[in-house]
Amino acid sequence: MKSGYQMTKQEAQEEIASYKKIFSVVRLLSGQDIEKLKAGKLTGSVSKICQCYKFWNKNSPCANCISLKVWEEKSERTKLEFQDDDIYQVISRYVEIDGTPYVMELVKKMDEENLLDADGRKKLVSQLSGYSDALYKDALTGVYNRRYFEDELKLQVEAMAVAMIDMDDFKLCNDTYGHNAGDAALCTMVKIIRKYIRKTDLLIRYGGDEFLLLMKDMTEEVFDEKLNQIQKKIGESTVPGYPNLHLSVSIGGLISSNESLERAIDRADHLMYQAKNCKNMVVTETTPLAAVMDSQTYSKGKSRAQILIVDDSAMNRELLAAMLEDEFEIMEAESGEQCLTILEQYGTGISLVLLDIVMPGMNGFEVLEIMSRKHWIDDIPVIMISSEDREAVIRKAYELGVSDYISRPFDARIVYRRVYNTIKLYAKQRRLTSLISDQIYEKEKNNKMMVAILSHIVEFRNGESGSHVLHINMLTEKLLARLVQKTEKYNLTHADRSLITTASSLHDIGKIGIDDKILNKPGKLTQEEFEIMKTHTLIGANMLEGMGMYQNEQLIKIAYQICRWHHERYDGKGYPDGLKGEEIPISAQVVSLADVYDALSSERVYKKAFSHEKTMEMILAGECGQFNPLLLECLVDIQYDLKKSMGKAKGV
Repeated sequence: MKSGYQMTKQEAQEEIASYKKIFSVVRLLSGQDIEKLKAGKLTGSVSKICQCYKFWNKNSPCANCISLKVWEEKSERTKLEFQDDDIYQVISRYVEIDGTPYVMELVKKMDEENLLDADGRKKLVSQLSGYSDALYKDALTGVYNRRYFEDELKLQVEAMAVAMIDMDDFKLCNDTYGHNAGDAALCTMVKIIRKYIRKTDLLIRYGGDEFLLLMKDMTEEVFDEKLNQIQKKIGESTVPGYPNLHLSVSIGGLISSNESLERAIDRADHLMYQAKNCKNMVVTETTPLAAVMDSQTYSKGKSRAQILIVDDSAMNRELLAAMLEDEFEIMEAESGEQCLTILEQYGTGISLVLLDIVMPGMNGFEVLEIMSRKHWIDDIPVIMISSEDREAVIRKAYELGVSDYISRPFDARIVYRRVYNTIKLYAKQRRLTSLISDQIYEKEKNNKMMVAILSHIVEFRNGESGSHVLHINMLTEKLLARLVQKTEKYNLTHADRSLITTASSLHDIGKIGIDDKILNKPGKLTQEEFEIMKTHTLIGANMLEGMGMYQNEQLIKIAYQICRWHHERYDGKGYPDGLKGEEIPISAQVVSLADVYDALSSERVYKKAFSHEKTMEMILAGECGQFNPLLLECLVDIQYDLKKSMGKAKGV
């Protein structure tokens, strides 16, 4: 359809003729028709088109009629409607034809044939409804998301350059600086990548910190140059608000020819993991390293591990360097302060630290304490080398996390063997951690996907687009992140917070057992209807309690708490059990506050959306019941970030 909403009669006739080739129903509603529609007196010749159009043969309009909303708002809307086993797509758009206002309605049954039918209808629907950005764009970074890849690109067979770009130590960044810093780091990385690629290139957020870059008409030489440029510029960048946070990326890339895109991505992913063994580098099929590097070892002739020797004695540093320089790259620091500066700059690019204890200024133990506090020692092994051989000194070194302790004088062969074994052990540990992380990620991804599908089914039945679930996820995650910063009272680990966020999607699953007439009633519920609506908490809890072999899974237990108690209130005036204060599980308390915020700030069949400011005012004034004062403090603390994030999610 033409951009804007004004057109001539001839233009309208031409477009209607083209739409009739695609849609089952195409019609224009005048102002008079809209009034009939409101009164339930509009009829049509089509029988049983879809749920939204049952009023064509009955005397009552649809409870969630988007045409009425479109007429009032002078806007456009799209929704899916279900009847029996069939799904229909309904599109309504306000138009003015030669100055006269109408609503154009289009209805299409989503059968297998047109679901698989490609370009024409998809492009048309995208132009009509403007929903593609919300569906296919990542809310944080603004690039395409994984769903876009799965729906539009996965099965393509086309020659193109394919690169997987992964941020190094992203989990460490989140754990050390917080999730806001992680978000800022991802946005910074995406901004740089976009700066150095063409508008025709595709950048897709493929996983949490993993991005897919697709570039057509690209030579190997230019492709290599472009990837190395991106890697270098990201390494030189600073993250706004986090001056001590240094970014680096590992990139794997190739030129794909006669193979599916899915297969090409698997190969690029393999190259990326080779790059990740050393971090902050680019590996392509034309890179010599990709052909000769054994990614599971640091043996001679291949990528050489980097060792940092820290000792105030130049002679000691020279002796150690002479023992190791044939096999390893050597860096030197003459003080504890200089050691920390180098670690800050190179991170896990340092494979091992050889550390003296007695040094002027900051001694070796003080260096270890800082490395432990910043979690560097988890990834960078330290061997202490000292003439101190007292048991108390050696014990303290091991308590602070050193991997080995070598006393002077020492044998060169022993030093070499201990250094080599320690580096090899940590390399295996990193690979094992990577494998386990991948398995956990796949399991979590599948869990979240199934939960999302189920919760979206409930939301569609409830006349929603599914955005409520996404909002609850985001609000829950942000409230939990702030809560653990303010207090250790609830002892919530990162894994706990992740499970609560995932389980929050199921908070209203019990609504699947509530009658449509009550669930989607546009006006205020009667007392009897409200009592029926309240039972959705118990329906959802009973569904989860009956999960049989899965009922002892932590996700199910948390989802049960949320389903049953997310309408309880801190003063005991909620339902269904009248729990009070900390009797209410913290998971249900957080989701309860998130649910109320989104319900107030979003449009519903029975109300308009309140502004962020009005929503905050109503919650803090207790107009929606009493909440945990600590959670209200968290809500106030994050309110500006919340307003911005919710605005992006709603396209405001």
